[in-house]
Amino acid sequence: MPLLTVDEFFDGNTDEESIAPNQWGYGRPPLAELAERLRAIEARPEVAWVRVQPHPETVEAQALAGEALALCTTADEATCRTWVDGFEADVLIGLVDTYRDVPAVPEGALVWSVTWD
Repeated sequence: MPLLTVDEFFDGNTDEESIAPNQWGYGRPPLAELAERLRAIEARPEVAWVRVQPHPETVEAQALAGEALALCTTADEATCRTWVDGFEADVLIGLVDTYRDVPAVPEGALVWSVTWD
């Protein structure tokens, strides 16, 4: 599966349970706010790109489902955590699965995953 851009995942998506369904209603912001905040993160000078990591069941279920977010940045973990404060999520290094069409990671940057349990 490919990583999805913020626009590819969020534009036209009204299914609040398409990402972090266990946190929807328990602290995770609405999709529109989540998308807006991700676009603001992606606009930061130290951020190369932001993507949505699709859930493996997306293909089988034929329904859009996000597993995690991917932030490619030169910022450290503590800084990334401040950006996603209020998402009710955790931040860890690397992608949560294997994906195709992963954009280049610039020298000095890392990919951080924003995940939900």
